[in-house]
Amino acid sequence: MTPHRIGIDLGGTKIEIAVLAPDGSECHRHRIDTPHGYQASLEGIAGLVRDAEAQLGVTATVGVGIPGVISPATGLVKNANSIALNGHTFDRDISALLGREVRVENDANCFALSEASDGAGAGHATVFGVILGTGCGGGVVVDGKVLRGRNHVTGEWGHNPLPWPQPDELPGQLCWCGHWNCLETWIAGPSLARDCDGAGAHDASGIPARAAAGDTRAQAALDRHADRLARGLAHVVNLLDPDVIVLGGGLSNMNHLYAALPPLVSRYVFSDFVQTPIVRNRHGDSSGVRGAAWLWPAG
Repeated sequence: MTPHRIGIDLGGTKIEIAVLAPDGSECHRHRIDTPHGYQASLEGIAGLVRDAEAQLGVTATVGVGIPGVISPATGLVKNANSIALNGHTFDRDISALLGREVRVENDANCFALSEASDGAGAGHATVFGVILGTGCGGGVVVDGKVLRGRNHVTGEWGHNPLPWPQPDELPGQLCWCGHWNCLETWIAGPSLARDCDGAGAHDASGIPARAAAGDTRAQAALDRHADRLARGLAHVVNLLDPDVIVLGGGLSNMNHLYAALPPLVSRYVFSDFVQTPIVRNRHGDSSGVRGAAWLWPAG
């Protein structure tokens, strides 16, 4: 192996590869549309790796971020919203295809690892990384290492119920996971869009601009969203008390969150003071693929 590291971000619509040079800088990046079907996805990843290594003249370690986890009980992918992955021995299959060990991790954990390694969480012992996009995920990194937990579900805060629900928030909505009132059904992008514009809405990207232009309905939706997000983060602080919380995903681009969240979180945390910084990610959409590469430490 050469001292390069390859990261792969396997998503529902695209597969992205990045190659990190020995100093951590990026020396190659490419993406393709995610093929249909499990075997085709494996072949797509293998093709990206082989092409990158041929272009750079390297043989690198490989890490892959997936929208699920490998079950420690069965060795099969579970909890993936890209359902073609569920029930497969993905880590073994991709390792066999590439002829080397491939490290596989949840994509939210990869995001947290990227930001803890050389991003907005660098220098902090305990980092909680949050992805707020079409879904809601999280990852925990302690002393530079992903905290998986015994069941490999550490950080899955989006599938806990909305804390301290208001009467008009009950009974809530049925989540795709099968439970009611999950945080994801309240604070993910499509959830914010529906809260603002009603059933059928799914794009929240324009809501902050509408609020800034004086749209009171948009502003009220943002206020409700920030309070619900704060309640969810307060549970994390009460349980984990991280040194920093890093926001990622499309909703992390909503500038008002960084001023609005700290005082709101303080209302709910079981403490006389709360100093937890809540910050924007440094690497943006690159964090997932960079974190997958960081699954192999620099050597």
